Amino acid sequence: MGEARGDSAFRLGQSRERLPEMTYGGVLSFLRRRYSRDLAGVDVAVMGVPYDAAVTYRPGCRLGPRAIRAASVQLAELKAFPFGFDLLESLSVVDFGDCWIDPHHPETVARDIEAQASEILAAGARLLTLGGDHFVSWPLLGAHAERHGPIALIQVDAHGDLWPDDPGRVDHGTMMGRAIREGLVDPGASTQIGIRTFHDTTEGLEVLTAPWVHRNGIGKALDVACRRAGSRPVYLSFDIDALDPAFAPGTGTPVPGGLASWQALELVRGLRPLDLVGMDIVEVSPPFDHAEITALAAAHLAHDWLCVLAEKAGVARVDVGHL
Repeated sequence: MGEARGDSAFRLGQSRERLPEMTYGGVLSFLRRRYSRDLAGVDVAVMGVPYDAAVTYRPGCRLGPRAIRAASVQLAELKAFPFGFDLLESLSVVDFGDCWIDPHHPETVARDIEAQASEILAAGARLLTLGGDHFVSWPLLGAHAERHGPIALIQVDAHGDLWPDDPGRVDHGTMMGRAIREGLVDPGASTQIGIRTFHDTTEGLEVLTAPWVHRNGIGKALDVACRRAGSRPVYLSFDIDALDPAFAPGTGTPVPGGLASWQALELVRGLRPLDLVGMDIVEVSPPFDHAEITALAAAHLAHDWLCVLAEKAGVARVDVGHL
């Protein structure tokens, strides 16, 4: 057959390579990266966490990692917009596959997610996680805090996830308050963006509601988040329900009045000044999606976070036109 073509997910020889692919065919992985658990020399590992037993309304985001991988195929074809570069010029990325969890023993789920995340971080790679419901952020924050100390959190979300908690609770609406109380997150360095549900407390976080963002703009939101985070290690937790249901209908707890896709992308692209140590994109529920628009938004947000890392690693943005 001559030159190797197709099925990059298992045929790539190394993590910076690209093979010709049919956009509509081939084995799916995130950005067509090779599946590998060998993290030697890897900058970023992409891991799925197909778990949604903590949801309080509509289920289905256990299918989110698969949908986000499928939605990423076009992003693997061309240079990144608006950056104008191939992110693999400076970033080695692999698809680690999905974290193994046993939903029939719920008491083990958080432990197993944190252990797998810790293994990846210990190998020296950053971690990009595809959820899954938002509960998975709690063990992920645990792994990152173990490595970096208390994290500066930027949470983009319709909900603050600060509702009353108890020690054994498995709930995607309480875990951010728990992470703060456990010292995993430094609330004085952390910001929530896009919130449009009411909480009786902020737990010391700066809360920029969706109406505030609409009035003041993404630039002002970035100014606040970057000033608060400073030089601290920053973890980005992006709940896709931060987007208005017009842009992300495929999610478990949709709330009108949210961010537009362009606002969310500009927000992620504006994080370059920060020390970005990890990201999750959660709550994509394919059974409630339409024409893959929610999964597409999630794939682009994750892709652009990788592009920001590539830019910070030294690949030069190409200035073409009015970007």
